[in-house]
Amino acid sequence: GVGTLAGLPHPVAFVGAMGFVLSSTAIAVQVLDEQGKTSTPYGQRIVSILLLEDLAIVPLLALVAFVGPATSDSDDASRWMTVGIAIGSLAALLAAGRWLLNPMFRSRAGAPARGVMTPAALLVVRGAALAMELGGLSMALGAFVAGVLLSESSFRHQLEADIEPFRGILLGLFFMGVGMSLDLSIFAREWQVIVAGVAGYMSLKAIGIYAVARAFKGSHIEAIRRAAVLAQGGEFAFVLYSAAGAAGILDVNTSAIFTAIVILSMALTPLALIASRKLFPNRKEVSMEGIERASSA
Repeated sequence: GVGTLAGLPHPVAFVGAMGFVLSSTAIAVQVLDEQGKTSTPYGQRIVSILLLEDLAIVPLLALVAFVGPATSDSDDASRWMTVGIAIGSLAALLAAGRWLLNPMFRSRAGAPARGVMTPAALLVVRGAALAMELGGLSMALGAFVAGVLLSESSFRHQLEADIEPFRGILLGLFFMGVGMSLDLSIFAREWQVIVAGVAGYMSLKAIGIYAVARAFKGSHIEAIRRAAVLAQGGEFAFVLYSAAGAAGILDVNTSAIFTAIVILSMALTPLALIASRKLFPNRKEVSMEGIERASSA
């Protein structure tokens, strides 16, 4: 087993660090929705950061193919071919979404039967997921790209209204799947490493997020709130660790430890948000507009 994270070899440390950089879009967006801040400038900045992180999974998966062990020139050629196929699949999916989505939904919108838009949207998501899987990437990435393409469709608002009733169910299934990914036997054997990893990881990530927010002229309170929302790991870290395991970079034990750290960090996000509000409450200045100040004269 892995007794300590400090002595990990370079490719393992690289993959682990890249997975830890990603934050959970599902958790952060849900938190913003509950707080009613999704449409605020603060919420839009967080959503933009999350989208950029999710899109970064494509080059990260390509890098995983290159940092893995190689034994011959044929392996290098195979890696280049794998990366080329993945990039080609992504480009084909983006092109199809750009030029085919609106005509397809326009033809469905004119159908006499009600409720045809939802199956059409699910078909798009399923097709994108299969396309990414065939291209050597993950189905989760395909579903994410499909969501981005659907958000750019002319029928975005209708699709959003049709899918709204299913959001709670699907989000519940997502968190159930995350919980089932936790290997309790690994946690029992390596709990010291996992607990130390969660504490160190969330602390360092929160400090980095706070520093970046302040460097870009964010207020002290906003920087703290942003750090609390984004300090956890993300769902695409599971995709990255799975790809690293398939490439021979991570063994089963190390991948399970990294996955456990990410899962526990996600579970601790509500506590981090509560702590940030308790320790750093919003202090709103009282407006003196329209009030005459007392004079000693």
